[in-house]
Amino acid sequence: MSEASRTLPPEALEEWALALRDRFGLAAEDVPIALILDLARDVANGVARPAAPFSAFVAGLVAGRAGGSPEQVREAVDGVVALASTWQSAGDRS
Repeated sequence: MSEASRTLPPEALEEWALALRDRFGLAAEDVPIALILDLARDVANGVARPAAPFSAFVAGLVAGRAGGSPEQVREAVDGVVALASTWQSAGDRS
């Protein structure tokens, strides 16, 4: 698979989100695309690119354990983004 074929245009991302919502019975507000993409950007820039998908998973896990409401998702994402904005790796702390 080429790199170009792995990059989704915005309309394809909307289609994918719709497919996920349909498959798992989610409402549109349950799948905040912009919020999660912003989380991925902030973590990739503040920590490391590989940390972005992992951090999105952790935010979802935290939100789910808290009840999973859209507000709880936002709170979990905000917590991850806040941590990423102040992150210094162990090597940078010395």
